[in-house]
Amino acid sequence: MQTPSILAQANPSSTDIWAIANSPFLWICALGVFATIFVQTVLYVRAAKAAAPHVDMPLREVKESFRAGAVASIGPSLAVVLVAIALLALFGTPAVLVRIGLIGSASTETASASIAAQSMGSTLGGDDYTQQVFAVAFMAMTLSGGMWMLATLILTPILKRGGKSLAKRNPAAMALIPTAALLGAFSMLTVAEMPKSQIHLILVLTSAGVMALCLLLAKILHAHWLKEWALGFAIVISITVGYLLHTA
Repeated sequence: MQTPSILAQANPSSTDIWAIANSPFLWICALGVFATIFVQTVLYVRAAKAAAPHVDMPLREVKESFRAGAVASIGPSLAVVLVAIALLALFGTPAVLVRIGLIGSASTETASASIAAQSMGSTLGGDDYTQQVFAVAFMAMTLSGGMWMLATLILTPILKRGGKSLAKRNPAAMALIPTAALLGAFSMLTVAEMPKSQIHLILVLTSAGVMALCLLLAKILHAHWLKEWALGFAIVISITVGYLLHTA
């Protein structure tokens, strides 16, 4: 018997969103996204290894950089997984995999989906969450994330040319600006979380304390690996503390 197509299963007024949320078409899109990410990863690794000799970087340091990046990504990846689990009940597995596999912000895109649902007189996951609302909310979320990618595609070459020009005129400034920008961006994100509640403040202080302790121990014990794992430890311990505070 032929499997019904997504159009045959679609019913705008039906609250059975799983009939379209887990459709083969969306699964193909999700697999396509992760295939693209895999190809990009291979290309970036090969490019890094090819460029290393030109900057007098031995292969040993290249491998250490890859390992440090992989370890440092564990903590943020856990946060992404937790967000993905929360979104599964609203958008289904393929849609969530598509979104977490691309650049963007889960909170921003979820807010976009919520606004789209409210504009249709509905709420995400509510009794009036129909297939039509799901489609509009998913489209709004996708467009929100797509603009991140479009902005990156357009602005990256422009910023690259500006960076080269500044590096020629003032190499010291070019060395300081990226570091200052990162410190400023993450500092503002941290400061914005602190006033929300006492729990937020405790978690910020906890993560900062764990990170400082790991870096101090790494220096005292000459444990280079501890620097690589510091971010992961800080995030995992903060998540644990947050869970205990919420359930206390």
